[in-house]
Amino acid sequence: MDLSRSNVVLREALPADMDWVVRQHGAQYLRDHGWNSEFEVLVADIVAKMLAQHDPGWERGWIAEIDGQRVGSVFVVKKSATQAQLRLLLLTPEARGQGLGARLTDECIGFAQARGYQSMVLWTHSNLTVARAIYAKRGFKLVQSEPYHGFGCDLVSETWERAL
Repeated sequence: MDLSRSNVVLREALPADMDWVVRQHGAQYLRDHGWNSEFEVLVADIVAKMLAQHDPGWERGWIAEIDGQRVGSVFVVKKSATQAQLRLLLLTPEARGQGLGARLTDECIGFAQARGYQSMVLWTHSNLTVARAIYAKRGFKLVQSEPYHGFGCDLVSETWERAL
């Protein structure tokens, strides 16, 4: 898919988008990484908390659309009074490789900076190399790494952080 010939929109996530976010994460992580339904349950829990406890002054979600079709998501949630957390960065396979993941991440960083957060943290996994490269290029540093068994696989959990 050539984004230069498409209408690309980053818009605020709406409650009606949340089922799509959960389904896409579950389906893509199963297909791409073999993760079981435990991951989809985790995503559903994150989304449910976002809906139930959303603080619009301090939290925001974005949906990426290409020609009116949802192709990506990302969220900023309030971890503490001084720290934001980037959550649920995802792009559908057809939207990858065009810089859209970087744009979504930049939206999160810009939002968090504008709100006065002092730092941003995120949780990812060592096998998610493309996402990790996006984070590293934007100044995130790996601060913790730990092997564990989750989502039906042996994984390495990673926490990344950057000052804002």
